[in-house]
Amino acid sequence: MDQKFRWKRLAFGSLRIDLQIFEWSACAERSPESRVPVADAMRSKLQRTAGLLLLAVATLCAGDKRINLIPKLQPRQTITYLIRFQSDKTIKTESKVVAPMAPDAAQIDAHGLLRVEILDVQEIGGKVGIHARAQFLTLDTAVWVKGPGDKKPDWDKQRVDPNGKSIEFTISLDGSVNNVKGLDSLFPDQQQAWQQWVARFALAWTLPAIGMKSGEKWKSEQAEQAGAPIAGLNWARESVYVRDEPCQASQLSIMGDVSASNGPPETCAVLLTLAKLKQNSSSKDTTPEDFKLRELRTMGTAKGTGEIITYISVKSGLVVRATEETSQFMDVVVAKADGSNRVHYNVDAKSHAEVLLVTETPLNRP
Repeated sequence: MDQKFRWKRLAFGSLRIDLQIFEWSACAERSPESRVPVADAMRSKLQRTAGLLLLAVATLCAGDKRINLIPKLQPRQTITYLIRFQSDKTIKTESKVVAPMAPDAAQIDAHGLLRVEILDVQEIGGKVGIHARAQFLTLDTAVWVKGPGDKKPDWDKQRVDPNGKSIEFTISLDGSVNNVKGLDSLFPDQQQAWQQWVARFALAWTLPAIGMKSGEKWKSEQAEQAGAPIAGLNWARESVYVRDEPCQASQLSIMGDVSASNGPPETCAVLLTLAKLKQNSSSKDTTPEDFKLRELRTMGTAKGTGEIITYISVKSGLVVRATEETSQFMDVVVAKADGSNRVHYNVDAKSHAEVLLVTETPLNRP
């Protein structure tokens, strides 16, 4: 921006010199009394031109304004998120044998409150790393976190973790989630819910380091995190900073209703990400390393799509809300290394996740 602005100043300067020469030439043929009005007229025109140039520069500056959306966090700070996660995985099997490491069909409908405590914040060269502890809060049995179309749950079968188990983790300067402790001790649906939350929360670390401006697009790629019998799976993502919109955190009532908080509205950057699952391995041999260790061989194809919409507070950098819709399909054959005992799987999986920043819950009311 400085170079463009200096260029405009130089152009403006040369324009002023040309006008001064023209003014002197015109005045040479006029009487001293008539020279002043001509000079004033030219000076007025010059001022109008300068004003237009400065306005153009100001507009250009506004268009180039970039913002950094890394969360502004402090040690001992706590934040709470409501997480809803639903997934449906169906599997069709063709085989006369039962093969090890076969994928499991599953339906998950998990929802709960996750409280995150920031233990430490590290900042180096404009990059931020954090050490944090997360814990799922135990809701009173009268509280039902409702989602669209949800049916009232069976309270007798509701699972509650009385030990208050927690997860410790770090988000490094490069945005990677490391040193995760305690995740394996949680229920499977809680593990899925936490993984959805941390993926949305850590999004800001994956954004362009120089910041972003409205309308900007960028691309990224990430390896598939869930274990699969097909190696070389990567999510290719194309994202765009769509626009700024008003946004608010949520509050949760004793009956489980979610509504906007009573606090003042904020401005959020709205980010849209479209993802596509790519397979970098040959369909004739897709064997992952852990399958090779068990003397198994796999072959097949996988594909998938996803859409993520994220609202991030321009002021705090916190994710205010985010939704993700994902669809995946896999056609794979698992066999022994010698080609015997072949099992053919067709796996179709769909999931929906929602993450909401919560400022008030039944658990923190007097």
